Amino acid sequence: MSTTTQDPKVLLESILNNLGFDNVTIDEKEKDGSKVLDLQAPDDSGRLIGRKGQTLFDLQYILNRLLFQNDENSEKVQIDVGGYRFDEQDKLAEKAKEAAEQVRRWGDIVELEPMNSYDRRIIHNTLKDDPDIETQSVEVDGTHDKAIILRPKN
Repeated sequence: MSTTTQDPKVLLESILNNLGFDNVTIDEKEKDGSKVLDLQAPDDSGRLIGRKGQTLFDLQYILNRLLFQNDENSEKVQIDVGGYRFDEQDKLAEKAKEAAEQVRRWGDIVELEPMNSYDRRIIHNTLKDDPDIETQSVEVDGTHDKAIILRPKN
């Protein structure tokens, strides 16, 4: 694999070919002002996504590390597989809004399940402008995981 390749699509194709994914097509898209490489892999979409999207996140991390290693000013690229990531983002935003409604209705603290930093960021960003709700990431006892607590603002 050439380390001078700057085109994210070409670089990702090379990574995928080296990993044995040879039946993947890549569409370049724009979403919220950033570049998205959407993978279409009829036979391998589950393997590319991985458990809870972990393989997808790892691929994105590796691609961006290689891009930044070659050019510190390269824009960050997101990778999706058949719309999986954005469906998941919509579900997380909906979960955040439902939890916020619970806090508003009952005035109690609501704790969401442990999640990765990317998912927590979606929750925080969904509720950051809510005048009634405060969010906070907290460590889950006995683990390295973090969950989010929603509570009423004072």
